[in-house]
Amino acid sequence: MAALPAAVRGVLAVVAGALIAIGLPPLGLWPLAFLGVPLFLVLLDTGPSTGWRRGFGLGWGFGLGYFAVALHWIGYAFFVDAATYLWMMPFMLGILSAGMAIYWGLVGLLARRFGGRGLQLALTFAALLAIAEWLRGHLFTGFPWAAPGLLVDGMGGLAQAASVIGMTGLTLLVVLWASLPYVFLCPGPRRCKLAGAAILLLLPVIWGWGELRLRDATDAMVPGIAIRIVQPNLPQDEKWREDNARQIFDDLEQMSSVPTPDQPDGIGGITHVIWPESAVPFLIDESAVAKAELKPLLGQRTTLVTGAVRVDRKGEGQEPDAHNSIIVFDGNAEPVIHYDKWRLVPGGEFLPLAWLLKPLGFQQVVQTPGSFVPGPGPRTVTLPGGLRAGLTICYEAIFPDRLVDEANRPDVIINVTNDGWFGRSTGPWHHLAQARLRTIEQGLPMIRAANTGISAIIDPYGRTLRMLPLMEKGVIDSPLPRAISPPPYVEFGDFGLLILTILSVSGAFLVRSSTKER
Repeated sequence: MAALPAAVRGVLAVVAGALIAIGLPPLGLWPLAFLGVPLFLVLLDTGPSTGWRRGFGLGWGFGLGYFAVALHWIGYAFFVDAATYLWMMPFMLGILSAGMAIYWGLVGLLARRFGGRGLQLALTFAALLAIAEWLRGHLFTGFPWAAPGLLVDGMGGLAQAASVIGMTGLTLLVVLWASLPYVFLCPGPRRCKLAGAAILLLLPVIWGWGELRLRDATDAMVPGIAIRIVQPNLPQDEKWREDNARQIFDDLEQMSSVPTPDQPDGIGGITHVIWPESAVPFLIDESAVAKAELKPLLGQRTTLVTGAVRVDRKGEGQEPDAHNSIIVFDGNAEPVIHYDKWRLVPGGEFLPLAWLLKPLGFQQVVQTPGSFVPGPGPRTVTLPGGLRAGLTICYEAIFPDRLVDEANRPDVIINVTNDGWFGRSTGPWHHLAQARLRTIEQGLPMIRAANTGISAIIDPYGRTLRMLPLMEKGVIDSPLPRAISPPPYVEFGDFGLLILTILSVSGAFLVRSSTKER
């Protein structure tokens, strides 16, 4: 590696990052991380051009390769209305990937400056990358999509560790384990290699613990609750057309009442019907016609939970505030609860740096009757019938922190989403995998209703009990899994991540000290 030109080393850093991203769902090729991470560490550790200032460039290239592959699905959204938005795609996707890569560039800089080599570098790098990923999930509204810890979606019982250390803690462990081939190949003291072997041994131990946790998991269901998820599979380019409103509403009503093997009486045996995000292209809570038609459908017994655009009217001549909302209709078709999305999607529901980008012709992808306004934050609502639900919309489910109201723990998380923007890309699979991690972290089941899929009933151990595939029209009928006692992650949050970070940094310091003594 020492003789390679700087440009070649940069390209290899990009390739190393891309290898890790390819391992994410749905392919589940997580062993690729055991190639990508060691390749990057070798690049960081060797060569005359690898001063610590050059570490930023290598780290940035590593991150660029990772995020360009992991986030490529966002480009699909710009094809929905290609005439209007396609020109924006290379700018928005390029800026996002390059911006996320800055976090990893700083990791490369600091790891090269303070990381040493061998086991010391592996421990330092894993700790720094976990810190960077935590910051990526919190700064500037946060965007923790596709954290490397998501690789555990293909690793069976290992994902259960999220109940203790959360997604970012898993990122630290997965990156550390993936670094160990570099440690074993790198010249260094035998005791460092033995320490690396001990760290690697934790992988099957934690994996085995997770499998035992799943084996002992309860399958209890909440009595008296029968859920129907409706997945209309409506193409995104047809979803917002006003001339489709009648057909869309009719389809949703018909699917809500159709008899199935699980529910031969149709909606008669259903307590809660769930429609996906922004299910209809009109203001359903203001539509007298819609409420009149819903009343006989719900029959004073069934609750409808639907994603919808909701508008707060202002004075005459003032633009209204629009909300991406969930609206709950009781059995009499009266809207009794609403929840407003509070984590809005940058570039989708609002335009960052609008003062700069709007004059250049950029605009948010989702257009509304007014400006999207965020809601006040997570809260638990009591649905008709007494079910306590934490409501989330779309990508709110990718955030481990403040997912639900911690002071008022719900019985279930309801997530409505519209991944129709992203076609058959990896995006909907990433979204589902992140939702599964949230159920493990919270110890709560999730009802997930997605317009084009992937809709699912997920239990509090992250197991997908029932699922409708991507791009398939249909319904899911299911009882509701019972929540379990709050796992450690609910009680302590990212404290486990903090402990792992301290242990990694302390281990790196001890390795450095022992090497100096020799």
